[in-house]
Amino acid sequence: MTYTCKKCGAVANEPGHLCNPCSDKSKCRFCGTPDTGAVHMCSSKLSAMKYVCDGCGRVAMESEHLCKPSPIG
Repeated sequence: MTYTCKKCGAVANEPGHLCNPCSDKSKCRFCGTPDTGAVHMCSSKLSAMKYVCDGCGRVAMESEHLCKPSPIG
C-alpha cells in the first residue's frame, strides 16, 4: 500500500516518511515504535542518517524515503 503526502504530493510505502502523513497509524518499520508522525526519528538509527529532505526537513538512511533528498555533509 502506498501513501500520498497531503502537503507536497510525495508518495511513500510508509506514512511516517511524508511531510504530512495520512491519518493511518502503523509501526515504524525500522524501530517498531507506533509513532510514525512526520517528526519521528529512530533514536538507535540517528547516527546512520545520511540524507536530509530539503522540503520537509526529515532525515533518512536512504534517499528514496525523502521528498527532496540531500546528502548530510
